[in-house]
Parts: sequence; structure tokens; C-alpha cells
Amino acid sequence: MVRLQPVTPQNVLLFKEARLRALQDAPSAFGSTYARESQFTDEFWITREEQRNPQQSILYMAVDAQAILGIAGCFIDSDDKTHANLISMWTAPESRQQGIGRILVEEIAAWARQRKANTLQLMVTSSNEPALLFYQRLGFEPTGHTEPYPNDPALIEHQMARPLL
Repeated sequence: MVRLQPVTPQNVLLFKEARLRALQDAPSAFGSTYARESQFTDEFWITREEQRNPQQSILYMAVDAQAILGIAGCFIDSDDKTHANLISMWTAPESRQQGIGRILVEEIAAWARQRKANTLQLMVTSSNEPALLFYQRLGFEPTGHTEPYPNDPALIEHQMARPLL
């Protein structure tokens, strides 16, 4: 049975494991790299989680009895509190097409609604066709905003958004 767990200082090392796996599995899907984050110490991960403001951001892990099935995060936009940003979305390859991603996105949307956000937005690279289609199925639409992907300017990131009414 799939359970969602918020990341806490007590379980952040499980999140670290999943995050590093995600960075290896889908390197162009994240704004960071495995080379960078694999250098972070356990203490760094714990301290960063202890310092995160839970009213402004959240990280979730989808887990079952054996493994972490996926991760996702969200933060409230500091310039526009009505916008929430979906980040760090990843589903383990062996768990794809099983609804894990949908569960994570809907939990993120509920969290954002509780904080009075009315739009959930994200950035997705142009080369990630499965993610683009996944987000479209969940009601996200392109906003028209694009920018170069920070780790490879040859790739373009597209902003997508959906209302949280």
C-alpha cells in the first residue's frame, strides 16, 4: 500500500537516497545534478531540512513497505503567494504508470490550497515528453514562459500551470 510521508529531519536520509537516485535516473529533469548533491554530507541534508520553513515548502515521499516509490516537493512563490511551485517530481522507474505521480501531485495541490495558492506551476524540459504528457493529463497547460535549462542551455524548460480552485 502506498503511503505519503512528509520529509522530516528524522527521515531526510531516505529522501536523500531517493533524490540521488532520481538525479541519476533523470539528469535533465532537475535543476541540480548528481555530481553536486552526492557531495552533500548527511549533516548538510539534515540541517537543510531542519531549516526549511514548513509553512512555505514541503517535500513528500511516496513509500510502501519495501521502497521509496517517488518524491515531490513544493514551495510558495515568494513574489506571488498565490502561486505554488511543484519541484523535484520523480517516480521510480519500476513504479511508473501505477498512479504514484498522480498521488504525489494531488497531495502537493492540496498542501498548496491550504496555503491559499490558486495556481500550481512547474518547469519541465522540452526533451522530457513523458513528463509533458503526464502533466497535461493532470490539467497543466503551457503558460508560454520558457527559459534555458540551467545545466544544459541547449535544452529549453517550459512552464506549465494549473488552477487550484
